[in-house]
Amino acid sequence: MLLDFFYTLRSAKLPVSVKEYLTLLEALQKGVVGPNTLPADGEGEVSGYSIDDFYFLARTTLVKDEKHYDKFDRAFGAYFKGIEHVSDFTKDIPAEWLRKNLEKFLTPEEQAKLQAMGWNELMEALKKRLEEQKERHEGGNKWIGTGGTSPFGAYGQNPQGIRIGQDKSRNRSAVKVWDQRAYKDYDDTQELGTRNIKVALRRLRKFAREGHEDELDLETTISKTAANAGFLDIKMRPERHNNVKVLLLMDVGGTMDDHIQRVEELFSAAKTEFKHLEFYYFHNCVYDFMWKNNRRRFAEKFDTWDIIRKYNKDYKLIFVGDATMSPYEILQPGGSVEYNNEEPGAEWLQRLMSAFPKFAWINPEPQGVWQYRQSIAVIQQLVQNKMYPLTLKGLEEAMRQLTK
Repeated sequence: MLLDFFYTLRSAKLPVSVKEYLTLLEALQKGVVGPNTLPADGEGEVSGYSIDDFYFLARTTLVKDEKHYDKFDRAFGAYFKGIEHVSDFTKDIPAEWLRKNLEKFLTPEEQAKLQAMGWNELMEALKKRLEEQKERHEGGNKWIGTGGTSPFGAYGQNPQGIRIGQDKSRNRSAVKVWDQRAYKDYDDTQELGTRNIKVALRRLRKFAREGHEDELDLETTISKTAANAGFLDIKMRPERHNNVKVLLLMDVGGTMDDHIQRVEELFSAAKTEFKHLEFYYFHNCVYDFMWKNNRRRFAEKFDTWDIIRKYNKDYKLIFVGDATMSPYEILQPGGSVEYNNEEPGAEWLQRLMSAFPKFAWINPEPQGVWQYRQSIAVIQQLVQNKMYPLTLKGLEEAMRQLTK
């Protein structure tokens, strides 16, 4: 029952107390959401609750700080995976039975017969389909539907198309996504399993003494004492701090979901090592705006021009992203999968690199697959081959590049 759910949250290292658990039980008893069917001891059956209603109630009562939302979402998703209504917490429901039923798998010969459309042809075809289509379709090769070979829809096969109504990427070949997707902020409190990433980042250091005089200056103390005929003359000095300034731009969502853990480790290490660190999020490629909070990325946007003007050339610019996308997203106006950008992403990358001459791109995608991704080759060329893998060696090379 709910006790197992409580222990799942604790196992995920969420600071959830027994008092908060009792608050959740009390809210269920009071009928805050759904029918009031839970006995006072919390050991009965919960029936009829919408999983969404229960999610928001549980998050409100159990999580006190929004920085833990991501961990809560993962634990909640793992525990209630595949469940649409909360009816019995002791029974498991098959995780993806509906999605698997819709997916269509083609032989290599069938896939070879599919032809990718050009950008203009794809946009015109979508406009025409939207005007003509009147009903739902499944398994076809023309209409907007599911499980087919049409370039429009979900859970199908096509070399290049527009994804409509699908929860996550499968073949990573869509040039546009017709859904508003929810991305998660990277957790900057992630505990590192190793100190190696921090050690690699320390190659990017520029020490300066600042602050109050709270550190013994041993050499000066000895010199002044000797000059003072042996009478002790203690001298203090400010502590040394890493004075380097870093502007960190991180790709989030989509194919980056495969690399969350390593990027979180990098983000956590960077926040520890760099006193002057500014960060922003983008998706796939940088365009005319970025954001700091993924839950409010369309409500709290930061104009890219403002970011360029706000920080001076002293900042080291570090991109973190897998550069895995449709080449249209980099080179084509309107190529963004989420909205119609007026200028191509390549223009914004050039502006950022001109504003911050010291830059590097960290790619979490295994270096062995870079040669098979057209978009990675495009980004590599744009960043003047200053792309490095998210490995210890790659980080060390990137830090050396930034210190030149």
